[in-house]
Amino acid sequence: MEPPAMLAIFKREIQSFFTSPIAYLVIGLFLVLNGLFLWVFKGEFNIFEYGIADLSNFFLLTPWVFLFLIPAITMKSFSEERKLGTLELLFIKPVSIAQTVLGKFLGTLALGSIALIPTLVYVYTVSQLGTTIGNLDMGPVMGSYFGTVLLMACYTAIGVFASTLSDNQIVAFIVGVVLCFIGYYGFEGLSSIVDDGQTSLGIKALGMKQHFDSISLGVLDTRDLVYFVSVTGFFLFLTFLQLKNMNR
Repeated sequence: MEPPAMLAIFKREIQSFFTSPIAYLVIGLFLVLNGLFLWVFKGEFNIFEYGIADLSNFFLLTPWVFLFLIPAITMKSFSEERKLGTLELLFIKPVSIAQTVLGKFLGTLALGSIALIPTLVYVYTVSQLGTTIGNLDMGPVMGSYFGTVLLMACYTAIGVFASTLSDNQIVAFIVGVVLCFIGYYGFEGLSSIVDDGQTSLGIKALGMKQHFDSISLGVLDTRDLVYFVSVTGFFLFLTFLQLKNMNR
């Protein structure tokens, strides 16, 4: 199909988010949770107690918040279609399965990206809190924002795939969270119990956290970019195969 078909699905996804409480709830929860941990609650994430005017704590916290919020958005992508019996209607429409998958994927990714926009206020605020006003190192900040979008793309692809596995949205949510957790921190945790250094590094390199941390340093390594694009593409391909099998 022509690209406009995918664009139509993308627009429908965005409209469905903003004509229901979902988008406002997700964006609100993301901002409130981050705001409370960074500025209100006492602890290791609190910027005032941290004593250094940078955003490292924000980007340490964000992957964990999105790990739950993204699957919460994607859980209805295809599971709702299966439950309502409208998935068959998608198959007979003049829109390819690939266009449908990409449209839903991009719609969710756009919503997550929109949630990040208000956090730019944090950049200005932290830059004003430094000993020298405006002396915030923007390299790591921009790298971390870029890394967060790439990480969200992986979470979104995983969540969309999870939504094809069941017509129960709660099951799709749980599967999505588990897969995202394994992808982000599972390999990191597994590497810590391996004694051999080279093997440990190899296992760690399979996880998203190491590549996210690498980009957050402000240096864009093509290996990190290839990793995130590959993981995202892999789960989108699995989604395509799952839907294609269901269409037989």
